[in-house]
Amino acid sequence: MGKPTGFMEYQRELPADRAPLERINDWNEFHFSLSEEKLLTQGSRCMGCGTPFCHSGTVISGMISGCPNHNLIPEWNDLVSRGLWKEAAIRLLKTNNFPEFTSRVCPALCEGACAAGFYSAPVTIKNIENAIIERAFAEGWIKVSTPLVRTCKKVAVIGSGPSGLACADQLNKAGHWVTVFERADRVGGLLMYGIPNMKLDKRVVQRRVDLMAAEGITFLTGTEVGKDYPAEKLLQEFDAVVLCGGSTKPRDLPIEGRELKGIYFAVDFLGANTRSLLDSGLADGKNISAAGQDVIVIGGGDTGTDCVGTVLRHKCKSVNQLEILPRLPLKRDANNPWPQFPRVFKVDYGQEEAEAIYGSDPRHYCITANKFAGEEFGSVKAVHTVQVEWVRDDQGRLTPREIPGSGRVWPAQLVLLAMGFTGPENTLLDQLGVERDGASNAKAEYGKFATNIKGVFAAGDMRRGQSLVVCAINEGRGAARECDRYLMGSTKLK
Repeated sequence: MGKPTGFMEYQRELPADRAPLERINDWNEFHFSLSEEKLLTQGSRCMGCGTPFCHSGTVISGMISGCPNHNLIPEWNDLVSRGLWKEAAIRLLKTNNFPEFTSRVCPALCEGACAAGFYSAPVTIKNIENAIIERAFAEGWIKVSTPLVRTCKKVAVIGSGPSGLACADQLNKAGHWVTVFERADRVGGLLMYGIPNMKLDKRVVQRRVDLMAAEGITFLTGTEVGKDYPAEKLLQEFDAVVLCGGSTKPRDLPIEGRELKGIYFAVDFLGANTRSLLDSGLADGKNISAAGQDVIVIGGGDTGTDCVGTVLRHKCKSVNQLEILPRLPLKRDANNPWPQFPRVFKVDYGQEEAEAIYGSDPRHYCITANKFAGEEFGSVKAVHTVQVEWVRDDQGRLTPREIPGSGRVWPAQLVLLAMGFTGPENTLLDQLGVERDGASNAKAEYGKFATNIKGVFAAGDMRRGQSLVVCAINEGRGAARECDRYLMGSTKLK
């Protein structure tokens, strides 16, 4: 450990962000970095626990506690505290293929399970992780590394999101010839088109994709397997297939007026915006613009926050975010003890920006939409809502009940549905004959990742359902390990 008493002597310190009223005028990332001296101090706050929970990745009461990738966090914290940055990068990359992604978009499950957080405030693990990997790129420690020996095996990876990229990276390291199929025009899946640029700069994604291509991985964009490329052809031309197509069916809200124009799924809104931004800086007009409009975002998660941040950069007239669940408490409840991830109220970047502009948090809790109203030309003009209270039914389950007389009408010319996803699309799974679980995901046991079709594996959200980028990376690595074992009889992949 960097310093035995560091967690008692030094306070948690995070780098500043660009001011909200400044950053809403561009699409650039807005986090600054700490100085090297301060980073060394933050690293020394790590307690070097005998039994660290930060990298446990254990499921407690249905929630993941600690890093699913089992990152060697105490080790690289200690190395950073001693100024051994290159050694820290080596340890970091042993368990995480893409720290530059997780250190930007992960909710920091590791920090929620940090033992120092039980005493005071957790170590700034996520910030240190970002500093390590960005220094590694800046110093030239991240180099093209091709396998010394190639096998004669060919593997198809379907989908280039975090699970697909992690799987492809690992299989390539094992010496196999890997082809990644991506139906979009750019590689990256949700990393490219599901997360806005100010949260994850697409140059960061492309930097890693270019490195992987130089290391021998083939990327086929604009190619949807099951449509542009027959599914049965996969089994004929490849020795193994790994399905990493994600959970891409957005949850709908089938209420009166749903057919009106101006109502979009968040994933379509965000994707069109990023594509137009990358293609033309939004000059081509192919994005869905919120400029001058009253916007209602339905859904209170990270995707809803990304929608809020995006419409503010479009210079919307107003934005309100509707959440059916109650507001989380300011501190852990008794039923949410450490080392569970803390389910507490927080203000994310989008809400911070909205408050800076309009003077209040845009979120409204225990509220649900029950009607979309339109104008004579068929476009949405208002959202009708009602407040709900959460009560237990006959089986003891909490369910929402409408509160009489609590109706309200919100002006809206743009409505964004950010309520999550219900599962993978059917076409490819049906064509391959892959069995499903009860939630319509590809049925494959965690740890084995094999489907009912010989030589076909599944990983990421397509197997487990909607989850986090860090979980997808873990699944991609695991599927690569089992695919390698299937192809070679044994494996050295972790």
